[in-house]
Amino acid sequence: GCVVCCRVINAANIFDAISQHQITHFGAAPVVLGMLVNAREDEKKIFTHRIHAMTAGAPPAPAILEATAKLGITVMQVYGLTETYGHVVHCAWQDKWNDIPFQEQAERKAMQGVSFPMTEQVRVVDVETGVDVPHDGISMGEILVRGNTVMKGYYKNKEKTDAAFQGGWFHSEDLAVVDADGYIEVKDRLKDIIISGGENISSVEVEKVIYKHPSVLAAAIVAMKHDKWGEVPAAFIELKDGMTASENEIMDFCREYLAGFKCPKKIIFMELPKTATGKIQKFQLRDLVV
Repeated sequence: GCVVCCRVINAANIFDAISQHQITHFGAAPVVLGMLVNAREDEKKIFTHRIHAMTAGAPPAPAILEATAKLGITVMQVYGLTETYGHVVHCAWQDKWNDIPFQEQAERKAMQGVSFPMTEQVRVVDVETGVDVPHDGISMGEILVRGNTVMKGYYKNKEKTDAAFQGGWFHSEDLAVVDADGYIEVKDRLKDIIISGGENISSVEVEKVIYKHPSVLAAAIVAMKHDKWGEVPAAFIELKDGMTASENEIMDFCREYLAGFKCPKKIIFMELPKTATGKIQKFQLRDLVV
C-alpha cells in the first residue's frame, strides 16, 4: 500500500490528501477528527469512495463521532499503549447495532471494544482486590494486559518494571468499565481521576459533556486543588473559530447533564497544548492550576 504523510496537520491538508490520493484508511487523534468536523465549508470535500479512520489517544466524544460519520468517514476506536506495541483492543462493530439510533451508535463507537487475536488476554480488575469487575458498564477497574506484544520491561529500570508487572500482568494505569457484550470503555487514567470530597469524577465524562456545546472545539479536564474538597475539576477549553462562550454559559451547560460536584469549578479559555499528532498534553495544563 501507499502511505501518505501530511507535513502540516490541518483540515485543508487532510481533505486535499484524501481527495488527491483516494485514501481509504487513515489514523487520527480525536482532536484531528474535530478539525475535520469543524473545518470551513470551503475546506471540506465530498468523497465518493469509502473512508475508514482509526482513532485513539483519548476516548472521542460521541458528538465528534456522530459528526464524522456525516462526513462519510467510518471511525473505529482502538486502545493501546507504547508498552503494548500499539493497540490491543478495538471496537469491532456488530450488525445488531446498525438499526439503533445514530446517537447510540456514536456512543458505541466511542467504546474501545474487544481484544485483538494476537493479544493473549485483556482484563479489567478492581484496583483494591484485583478481582475482575462485573460486566455491568458501571464498575470501574484497571486495564491489565498479557500477550507477546507486551514489552519485556522499562530500559534499565527494574523497580518500575516490577511495579508494572505485579502478578504477571502489565498494569496499564488506565481505568475502564466492561459492558454486557464484553466491550471495554476507558474512563480515565489513574492519575487523571479526580477525587472530590471522597467521590470519584471521571475527567473523560466531563469532557464528553463539554464537547456537546456548539462553540467548543477541544476540551480537557484536570484536577485543581481545593481547601475543602481536596480536588475539584478545572476545564480548559479551546473554542471554534468565530465562536464565543462565557464561563457561566459553560458551567450552566454542564449542570444540565452532570451532578453538581462533577461540574468544573474553574474554566480557562485558551489554545490547548498538543503533540504533533494532535493529542492534548494534560501535564502542561495541570501546572497552570496548581
